[in-house]
Amino acid sequence: MADCRLYLITPPAFEPAAFSEDLRRALGAGDVACLQLRLKDVPDDAIRRATEILMPIAQASDVAFLMNDRPDLARELGCDGVHVGQDDTPYRDARRIVGPDAIVGVSCQGSRHLAMVAAEDGADYVAFGPMFPTSTKPDAGDVAEIELLAWWAELFEVPCVAIGGITPANCAPLVRSGADFLCAISAVWNHPRGPDAAVREFNAAISAAS
Repeated sequence: MADCRLYLITPPAFEPAAFSEDLRRALGAGDVACLQLRLKDVPDDAIRRATEILMPIAQASDVAFLMNDRPDLARELGCDGVHVGQDDTPYRDARRIVGPDAIVGVSCQGSRHLAMVAAEDGADYVAFGPMFPTSTKPDAGDVAEIELLAWWAELFEVPCVAIGGITPANCAPLVRSGADFLCAISAVWNHPRGPDAAVREFNAAISAAS
């Protein structure tokens, strides 16, 4: 298995029952490390329903199920962990809420300082990005330098995640630079031949670059 693995994030809006079929196709097509539920501007009950439908599918495939931004719901619903951004719940508060055994990852944009602070505080992974321009977060600002991944991989043991505009066609430099995980959203769920084809293409690209 490649040292670098695929990290899937859900679209920001979807119907859980219908999306569950896409998820099954994706997870059945190859290696996926985790799935992050990222629903924005919806009621808590909508997040609960999506979690109740999707989390068993992920965990049955040995895929960690992470909640975006909501450590309270992650703990309530028994998720494997939570992902927080710089404008979300602070890492230490998130850790206190979900407990010592849950995964807590932190978005660090393109900042070495933010990543070091997160790692020193105990984050399970740091996420850098966007690595490329992305339609998912068009206002995310400047892209992060790919060299950031190599710097981190050489100096720190905490895993790093690359996110933002990543596709099977452009991911090779990220893999070679030392990314432990590649985040994908639209490149998987909007793939013209379906999410299963996307996962196969990502796995093949990761393997070829490793």
